[in-house]
Amino acid sequence: MESVTEETFETRVLARDKPVLVEFWATWCGPCRMVAPVLEQIAGERTDIEIVKINYDEEPGIGQRYGVMGLPTMLLFRDGEPVRSFVGARPKARMTKDLDDALQA
Repeated sequence: MESVTEETFETRVLARDKPVLVEFWATWCGPCRMVAPVLEQIAGERTDIEIVKINYDEEPGIGQRYGVMGLPTMLLFRDGEPVRSFVGARPKARMTKDLDDALQA
């Protein structure tokens, strides 16, 4: 999964023609370490979405702009707009179902 910064956020997330799931994480966040391998697996299995990550400690402005209050938070963007948020670690089956539901909405 690619890391996104303030400089690359526009092109890597907002300007994409397919949905992008953005994970906001931090090195000190235990649940973030739990969800990271789940998102890596999903990223490797799916071609209908892209998954990127943002280190909240290094890029707080993006998280603040979109109301990120806790970590990990995953925001699903479609056509440059956030359409769904997921907060907290979750097992792969639930994350996959949540993504499928959000993409079909």
